[in-house]
Amino acid sequence: MANRSPIKFGTDGWRGVIAEDFTFENVRAAAAAIASYIHASTDANESAAKGICIGYDTRFESDRFAAAVAEVLVATGIPVKLADRITPTPALSYGVRHLGAAGGVMITSSHNPYQWNGVKYKAYYGGSGKPSIMTAIESYLGQAPALAAKPAPIEAYDFLPAYLEAIKRFADLNLIAKSGLKFAIDSMYGAGSGIISGIFKEIGVDHIEIRAEHNPLFPGINPEPIEPHIRALQEAVVANKCDAGLIVDGDADRIGAADEHGNFVDPHKIYSVLLEWLLSRKKWPGDVTRAFNTTCMIDRIAARYGRTLHEHGIGFKYICDLMLEKDILIGGEESGGIGISRHLPERDGLLNSLLVANIMAEEGKTLGQLVAQLQEKYGEHHYGRIDLHIPDELKNSAIARAKAGVKEFAGMPVDHIETLDGIKFFLDNPEAKTKKPNAARTWLLLRASGTEPLLRIYSESTSKESVNKLLETARNFATGS
Repeated sequence: MANRSPIKFGTDGWRGVIAEDFTFENVRAAAAAIASYIHASTDANESAAKGICIGYDTRFESDRFAAAVAEVLVATGIPVKLADRITPTPALSYGVRHLGAAGGVMITSSHNPYQWNGVKYKAYYGGSGKPSIMTAIESYLGQAPALAAKPAPIEAYDFLPAYLEAIKRFADLNLIAKSGLKFAIDSMYGAGSGIISGIFKEIGVDHIEIRAEHNPLFPGINPEPIEPHIRALQEAVVANKCDAGLIVDGDADRIGAADEHGNFVDPHKIYSVLLEWLLSRKKWPGDVTRAFNTTCMIDRIAARYGRTLHEHGIGFKYICDLMLEKDILIGGEESGGIGISRHLPERDGLLNSLLVANIMAEEGKTLGQLVAQLQEKYGEHHYGRIDLHIPDELKNSAIARAKAGVKEFAGMPVDHIETLDGIKFFLDNPEAKTKKPNAARTWLLLRASGTEPLLRIYSESTSKESVNKLLETARNFATGS
């Protein structure tokens, strides 16, 4: 038998290539570990009698993998509510908390290419499993849970109605309806298809929807709301004279956008727009969090309004952990995962799409104008990222050389290094001295994936040109070219 990769739960569950690592055998093994964890838990919130909710996205065989998970769980005596249709991840998470379930399983690989699928675990509070939960589940891998004398029931369940009511209550739909704004909506062939469009149809908002059909091949793209995969949305915005384009990833928990000119609005700017609105308009209490690879504009906005900022590792489970421990208003990460604790301790691309429309309507500005206003107020912050799919040997070599000490990148001296999650070089950028006094700090981050042969390189600086130069220099450093 060919060797297969071990199941490993990363920042938000386990992912694998379909038919190689992500097989029915391995999915059942992951489900067995989840069952063992639930049965062993002494937390009343995780009582097996409360059951598990299971959802699935548009990926190849996701519905059958979800059914396989259900079969394993009910055989151990855990009742299951199994989605009766394709379901966005935030809808499944909302269902877990709304129904008081012990936890939830989502079959999805989120933004990964079509060859991949995965198992996400959602805890009883409606968010990513805390690091302690994920570690505990992983510890049960390879252990067969005890079978019940009689299997528990599987109930077909629709998680969407209650979730839709929740996000419609959270946003000011009347304000959006009266705004006269026009939007382009893109679900990237994924689980968010028809949801924002359906809400806009109900309230009479002018919009177009693209890539709404479910297609497990995600033709021509990875279902990740960043460049170049959002090009169709950018073109649709310009061609249809829209005021903004809103896009979610394959399982609809992450957001991206395009402004009225078709320019990409990265998740950092979206997070900044949301944060500025929450602090200046809503004035809701609470601290702010951001991941290690996320824009430092968040720090400046939080400081302006006297809010405590918490920096943490990469992965939404860290944000969720903080939301459960402290009074956190909002948390976000580089990949477009942004969560508002009054809704859920969970990222939600669909809710955030509605809120961006809400902010535009309330401010009377296009998305491009909102971003320009932030850049003027907090300084120019430009961001970029490249993903290097390279062998583990090359990936590990790059990290080792970075740890050994690097004096400069792209002619910029290294000022200091931080290693919270990856290796982050803060650089002395001469360009900043010719910019306004509040120019962005320049930094470069190298981070190796713990589950894939992948090295991610991130950078933020004072201009797009500076960012691109740093990314290319780091690419050459990593590949030895």
